[in-house]
Amino acid sequence: MNMPLDTQPDIPDEALLVLYANGDAAAARSLTLRMVPRVLSYATRMLSDRAEAEDVAQEAMLRLWRIAPDWRQGEAKVSTWLYRVTTNLCTDRLRRRRRGVALDEAPETEDESPSVLADMMESDRMQALDAALARLPERQRQAVILRHIDGLANAQIGEIMGVRVEAVESLTARGKRGLAALLAGRKAELGYEDE
Repeated sequence: MNMPLDTQPDIPDEALLVLYANGDAAAARSLTLRMVPRVLSYATRMLSDRAEAEDVAQEAMLRLWRIAPDWRQGEAKVSTWLYRVTTNLCTDRLRRRRRGVALDEAPETEDESPSVLADMMESDRMQALDAALARLPERQRQAVILRHIDGLANAQIGEIMGVRVEAVESLTARGKRGLAALLAGRKAELGYEDE
């Protein structure tokens, strides 16, 4: 009896990619369900723009599907490769912004209708974090997001960013200090004074 691939979380990403390259559409669906939420979250935090992040996530996945037939197992993890592509796409967009090149930016309405005070407080906290992250230098922001939000190990972050583990540790530490400084005066406003 064949079970759908998305009900078998023990199948490695690399195996799913090879299955997709061999024509298995269920493998692509399973890998997409695993990877897109992580990539989208990372891109959203890097770009501070959900619509742009969706474009980046889509482009990163398209690139993954294009290279699937040539994937060489054991050379890199699919997740590491995908984060690196996402990082590069985000960096390109951020550079274009700084140069003043207009991007297709369709305003997106967020479906945020908090129904209770706790939801409103959490939303305020996330907005404050996102705003503070956006003010960090790009490399520090990347390291902090990958380590503390996406939960990746320093070695994997080093591969994604193309730096040594020591550099990841330094970037992460400086990023955390920067965030603490940016958010220091807002503890009471964000409801942290009693915690």
